[in-house]
Amino acid sequence: MLFVYIFLSLTMSRVGLGSLQDKQTDFGLKVFSLLAKDSMNKSLAFSPYGVSSLLAMAQLGADGNTRRALTTAMGFSLQERGMLRQQRLLQSDLSREEGLEIASGVMVERKMSLEKGYRRVMSKAFQTHPHQVDFTKPDQAVSIINAWVSDHTAGAIPEFLPFGSLTDETRLVLLNALHFQGLWKIPFDPRLTQERMFHCANGSAVPVHMMRLTNQFNYGEFVTADGVDYDVIEIPYEGDSLSMLLVSPFEPEVPLSVLSAELSSQKIQQWRAELRNVKRQLAFPRFTLNSEVNLKTVLLNMGLSDMFNLAAADFTRITCKLTFCLKATEFIQNFLSIKWTVFIVCVCKDIARDLK
Repeated sequence: MLFVYIFLSLTMSRVGLGSLQDKQTDFGLKVFSLLAKDSMNKSLAFSPYGVSSLLAMAQLGADGNTRRALTTAMGFSLQERGMLRQQRLLQSDLSREEGLEIASGVMVERKMSLEKGYRRVMSKAFQTHPHQVDFTKPDQAVSIINAWVSDHTAGAIPEFLPFGSLTDETRLVLLNALHFQGLWKIPFDPRLTQERMFHCANGSAVPVHMMRLTNQFNYGEFVTADGVDYDVIEIPYEGDSLSMLLVSPFEPEVPLSVLSAELSSQKIQQWRAELRNVKRQLAFPRFTLNSEVNLKTVLLNMGLSDMFNLAAADFTRITCKLTFCLKATEFIQNFLSIKWTVFIVCVCKDIARDLK
């Protein structure tokens, strides 16, 4: 096995949510695909829902060319009629899944006033209210943010931001956390775990503890448009509404970017429709993965340069003009039967020196 793609596949119960969910998934997977091209020889963990949610929060505060650029790049707009309700229902449905928690947060400089309209739409779409923070004391602000992240990830990430990562010019931080703790529907027998060789993306092979399980799985074999053969196997969690899809090429030298380029909500739906229940032996490594990515380059390549340009950024629906510095981290821990994932984007800073 060269690498593993990880998905949380959910069957939504509410009519009308599929369109928004698919569009958010497509945007998130597009970002993932671009990141994969720059991560040829290293592991990459990423939450499509996380990046879509964070930029949707930013989109609600955007206006003018910035709003149009975000809408074009993301493929949807929460500012359209009825979309706030769809976002709220989508997040509520996800939060009702057993073992899955989702939270969105807004940390704002205590002397800065947010537009009433922005507070209203954030409450309606993401069920969150601003938390006032004194960013003139950056280390104290870091502690508050870290406490928020820890509280919403069951203590899995107690120190997300290092001290010194914020400055006294920070004015706004948007946060999104996703925490999942689930059990396999069919547990792996620890007595069958053996040391085997794992083939890394850089061509090397390392010994790892490999879990093994022989059972009935939904399984399928596919071919990319360029003729690359790969297979997909679905591993369900307890309750059956959540599952993991593992995707790997037949040939170990195939880079991750070859398969990630075809990822989309439609492709995932095709996989699930064509999988067949067959008896398979699954070998799966035990590992912990900590992945940190910088989104700025990818977002610039997607036409979102205005967000990083103080003269062009228009977030007047939030407050005064803002420019963004983004930081994204995703963390997966204890990859056996319990997984924790968090995606955080730190949004700073506007040069509002009159607030000092």
